[in-house]
Amino acid sequence: MKCTNNRMDHRARRRSRMRRKRRQRQRFIAAVLICLVVLAGAGTAAGVFITGQFKNYTADYEAEYYNNSLYQGTMFSSDICVTAEEVSLEGFEPDPEVNSAGLFDLEQHEVLCGYNLFEKVYPASTTKVMTAYVALKYGNLDDVVTVSDHAVDFNWDEVTCGLRAGDTVTMYDLLCGLILHSGNDCGTAIAEHISGSEEAFADLMNQEAAALGATGSHFVNPHGLHDDNHYTTAYDLYLIFNACIQDERFVEIISMDSYTGTLNGADGTVRTETWKPTNLYNSGRHDMPQGIRVLGGKTGTTKLAGNCLIIYDENMEQHPYISVIMGAPNRDTLYAQMDLMMTQGITGDQTDQASTE
Repeated sequence: MKCTNNRMDHRARRRSRMRRKRRQRQRFIAAVLICLVVLAGAGTAAGVFITGQFKNYTADYEAEYYNNSLYQGTMFSSDICVTAEEVSLEGFEPDPEVNSAGLFDLEQHEVLCGYNLFEKVYPASTTKVMTAYVALKYGNLDDVVTVSDHAVDFNWDEVTCGLRAGDTVTMYDLLCGLILHSGNDCGTAIAEHISGSEEAFADLMNQEAAALGATGSHFVNPHGLHDDNHYTTAYDLYLIFNACIQDERFVEIISMDSYTGTLNGADGTVRTETWKPTNLYNSGRHDMPQGIRVLGGKTGTTKLAGNCLIIYDENMEQHPYISVIMGAPNRDTLYAQMDLMMTQGITGDQTDQASTE
C-alpha cells in the first residue's frame, strides 16, 4: 500500500512538473508573440534604411514566421516605400522655389528621390485624391446625388464642373468631374451625399488618412481651397495616392482623356458637360518624357500652395512609379522639374542616349 502511494505521489509530482513546464512554455510563447506585435509596430514603421532604400527585415520575418491564425492583417510596410531622411537623385537638383518632391518605385518599394518629403505643405486640389479614396471606399458609384445650394456656392475663379442646385447626378459622374476636371462642386456634392456635410466628411478623411499612415495631414474640406488648418506632406500624399491606385476604378478614371457627364436639371432638362484632365501630360498639352508613360494624376494650384502635381507613371517595361512635385512657383517650373526627376530616376542615361540616336 505504501509502494502504491509512493507511485501515486511520484506520478502526481511528475504531472505537476509537466503542468509547470507547460505553463512556462505558454508564458514564453505569449512573451514572444507580444514582442513580435511590438516589433511589427515599431519595425515595420521604422525598418532598416540603407542609402534611401527600405530593407524591411522585420516585415519579412513576420511574413515568414508569424502565425497567420493569430494575425490576419497586412503588415503596414510590406508594400510601401519608406525612408527616414532625404534621398538625393543623381542628375536632379530640385528648384529652390519648389516645396517638396518625391519619386517612388512601386515595384522595388524604394524611394528614388525624397526632397522635403515630410515638410508641411498646402495641397490645393491634390486634396481630391483623399476625397476620391473616401468616396470609393464608402460611396456607391451608382447612387444618384441631388446637388445642394451649398455645393454650387463657389466664386467665379474657383473651378467647377457646371453643377446647378437641384441637379441629380450619379456618384460616378461626380467622381469623374472631381478627378479629371478638379470640380470643387463635385467634391462638396460627394461629401454631403456620403457624410451629410463637408465637416463630417473631413472627419472621415482624417480618419482614413491616419489609417493609411498619413499622420502629417489634416483636412477640413473635400476640395482643397485654402485653409491654414488644411495641409499634408508630399510623403502623405504618396501614401494616399498609392492607396487609390489599388482600386481599378480610380486608375480607369485618371487614365481617361475626357469624360462626358450627364446632369439632370430640377426642371427636367438634361445637360452634358465634357471634362478633360487638368494635368498637361494626359490632356496632350505637354509631351511625356521619352521612355515614360504617364497613366494619370492630379493637379492642384492655389496662391499659397503653388503648383502641385502627383502622377502615376511607368517605364516602357510597365514598371510603375508615383511622382510628386509640390509648391512649384509656376506651371512651367512644375513640368520641367517633373520631367527631369522622372527622366533621371526612371530612365536615367537611356533617355539621353536614345535622344541622340
